[in-house]
Amino acid sequence: MPDIVVMFFVLGLVAGILRSDLKIPQATYETLSLLLMLTIGLKGGMVLHGNLSWQLLPEMGTVMLLGAFIPLMLYPVLKYLVKLSVANSASIAAHYGSVSAGTFAVALAYAESSQLRVGAEVTLYLVMLELPAIIVGLLLYRRLNRENNNTGTLSLKTLWHETLTNKSIILLVGGVIIGMLYGTQQGSQVTNLLTSSFKVVLALFLLEMGLTAAKTLRPLPWHHWRVALFALVTPLLLGMIGVTVGTALQLELGSVVVLASLVASASYIAAPAAIKAAIPKADIGLAMLSSLGITFAFNVTVGIGLYHQLAVIMLEFKY
Repeated sequence: MPDIVVMFFVLGLVAGILRSDLKIPQATYETLSLLLMLTIGLKGGMVLHGNLSWQLLPEMGTVMLLGAFIPLMLYPVLKYLVKLSVANSASIAAHYGSVSAGTFAVALAYAESSQLRVGAEVTLYLVMLELPAIIVGLLLYRRLNRENNNTGTLSLKTLWHETLTNKSIILLVGGVIIGMLYGTQQGSQVTNLLTSSFKVVLALFLLEMGLTAAKTLRPLPWHHWRVALFALVTPLLLGMIGVTVGTALQLELGSVVVLASLVASASYIAAPAAIKAAIPKADIGLAMLSSLGITFAFNVTVGIGLYHQLAVIMLEFKY
């Protein structure tokens, strides 16, 4: 059986497809997403308390390079095989180089329920993958867009500011810093309440994600079959890359699963906001169909378990 939180996503997806009147108020969803980001940051920071080391720099550097490499790898596939415009190719490439915090939360819950050892630094992967991917996606668009090389309403400096000050990044990084400074014992009055309710918040968040994913799939986008196929195949290929990199870095099994799940994911929160402002011609609805409607659904229901099995096979082969 899949983790119970995944079933809330399935419930939302089924309810959405059946056109149920089930709805989570926007204010409630905003609160859930904020709590989720803050809790993820705190959990990672508390584990890092007293364990931060300069030895993490090569690992973080590798993860950052991975975030920059993925858009470069996916752009020609989207442009020449999926046959999208320059704007949509750069946009979706940036979405897939960036990451899904929801997928990270499910992968973390999966690792914990499977009693897999997870390294203290995995929360930092979110930021390390998110930022380079969005920047590279924009640079690709500006470099390859022939109609107007000055297209895009944001300068690179402004884009960095918009990305770094995004509420998800602020809460995530802030949570890591607070958790790292105070640890489990000193911050227990606040952190215990948040961390103990992590799965409840995640379950409700996934319920809303299921409802939202159903909207992107209704009616079924047969005319975007190439995009749909890309969104199904790409997470498998990226997940294999994530497992390979994690194994090469000699990470704990749980860390390999989390890294692979992140690499295989696509952003539907931070990237759409940044790309919408930076690449006005990009179809954000198409990116959401791909990243949330298909890839997110695949990862949380099937993909994370597959990456776990692949990681086990690769670790056994290695040793």
